[in-house]
Amino acid sequence: MLILAKAVMTIMLGFVVTVAFGYFVVKWLKREKLGQNVSKTLGERHQSKQGTPTMGGIMFIIPIVLLTIVLILMGKMHFSANLFIVLFVFVAYAILGYVDDYIIVRKRNNKGLSIFVKLFAQLVIALVFFYIYLSSGNEPVLDIHTLGIKIDMGWLYGAFLLFVLVGSSNSVNITDGLDGLAGGLSAIALFAFGIICWGSPWTQGNEDLAIFCFLTVGALVGFLVYNCYPAKVFMGDTGSLALGAVLGSVAILTNHEITLGVVAGVFIIETLSVIIQLIAIKKFHRKVFKMAPLHHHFEQLGWSEVDIVRLFWSVGLVLSMAAVGFGVWI
Repeated sequence: MLILAKAVMTIMLGFVVTVAFGYFVVKWLKREKLGQNVSKTLGERHQSKQGTPTMGGIMFIIPIVLLTIVLILMGKMHFSANLFIVLFVFVAYAILGYVDDYIIVRKRNNKGLSIFVKLFAQLVIALVFFYIYLSSGNEPVLDIHTLGIKIDMGWLYGAFLLFVLVGSSNSVNITDGLDGLAGGLSAIALFAFGIICWGSPWTQGNEDLAIFCFLTVGALVGFLVYNCYPAKVFMGDTGSLALGAVLGSVAILTNHEITLGVVAGVFIIETLSVIIQLIAIKKFHRKVFKMAPLHHHFEQLGWSEVDIVRLFWSVGLVLSMAAVGFGVWI
């Protein structure tokens, strides 16, 4: 019962603080004219979103970080190396996304940081992650509990960390194309990982990672108050890169990298749709989808934005609950 009480309280805390803080963030973003520049290739349906405040990820990032610090100081959470890693990755990717968003908004186009700068920054983040991970007594071992497989990767584990972080963060970024889509799916995925963290007794600070996940879920639900259709604010790269990186980090620290592939199934499908479309166009000079990512394909088929988000949320929920059952119970 204590575990359930902690989960409920942290979700509620994240929700209430984010909703209250979000009111001021939206006003500030509007005052600073930090609006989204919508590409004309997305069609008339999206042109009404031109100028909608972006960089709204700060709406939930700041409350999550501050509340985590407060809970640690109050003794409600225990500070561990793994919790520090998650916080570091969360903040580092948020800063990277914020800079990218800021450049895009100020230049009034969709060209932010170069790919080289983004990859270099993510490489540095992965190296810091790797250093702290090893320094805290963890081993560079890919441990797949379900299959009884343990692979000592040595220094290659650093490259593996980079791959997971880059893949996870960018898959959420790609999915962030409809009102409430990425935020809702991230909340579902992190709720699942919150349960998985509490079911991973071999993980250092597993309860504290779980509390962090539930706190993030509450904050994301609070963000959805402003982000669901019709959105009053977009999370931008500030939020999407940070959320994806946190998902990847928690999966690594709990040795549930394979489970991440199920929990983040919708994100992966969205990313694959983009890759398939690019290959089809470059190699075969034809399209597989009417438009990529996949959510835009459904839009081109005539689906409403709300129906697409509802479908994707439902699929994400089923996949996440299946992953929880498999990863914790079965």
